[in-house]
Amino acid sequence: MSKEVTVFENSQIRRFYDAETEVWYFSLVDIVGALTDSSNPTDYLKKMRKRDYELNTYIGTNCPQVDMLSNGKNRKTLAGNVEQVFRVIQSIPSPKAEPFKQWLAKVGYERLQEIQDPSLSIDRARENWKNKGRSEQWIQQRMTGQETLNKLTDYWKGSGVTEKDEFALLTNIIHQEWTGLTVKSHKKLKGLKSQNLRDHMSEAELLFTALA
Repeated sequence: MSKEVTVFENSQIRRFYDAETEVWYFSLVDIVGALTDSSNPTDYLKKMRKRDYELNTYIGTNCPQVDMLSNGKNRKTLAGNVEQVFRVIQSIPSPKAEPFKQWLAKVGYERLQEIQDPSLSIDRARENWKNKGRSEQWIQQRMTGQETLNKLTDYWKGSGVTEKDEFALLTNIIHQEWTGLTVKSHKKLKGLKSQNLRDHMSEAELLFTALA
C-alpha cells in the first residue's frame, strides 16, 4: 500500500494506493476542502451528508475508512476511489465543483453515444492514443492485441472460466511465457500503478504479447 499527497489548486489531497486491488483512494474531506474553500471541511461534509440522505447512504455503504496522516499521526480517514469521489463532487454546491459536473455530464453523454454506436469508442480510443504521441503502427498493434485478448477471453468463458481471479491467473501464465514476469511485476518494472500495462508497451512488446 502506497501513501502519497497530491495537489489540486494549491490544496493538498491525501491519497493512498492499494497495490492488491490497484486502486487509488482519496480523502473525501480534502476533496471537499479543495472545492469549497471551507475553513472546516469536516463539518461541511457532515452537513452535506445530513441534508442529503442518498449521499449519506452511498458514502456509508461504499466509502472505506483508511489510515492517512493527520496532524503527524495516522488516523482513520473517510476515503473514496475515483468513482466515489465523483459521486461526492456531484453533491457539492460550489462554483469550483461546476467544471467537474459539466465534464461528468459530457462523459456520460459520450458513453451513451458509444452504447448506441460502438464504433465511436474505437474512434475516441484512436484519438486519445494519437494525442499521447502514439504512431499509427503502434495504435494498430494495440487494437489488434485487444481484439486477440477479447477472442481469448470469449474462448475461456466458453470453456467454463467465470471467476475474475481465474482470468488473471491464465493471463499471468501467458504473460510469463515471454517476459518471465507476472503482469504486476511487469507494471512495477515500468513504474506503473493503476495504469493499463498494454498502453505503456512498445510495439515489440505488444507484438510478443499477441503472439504469446
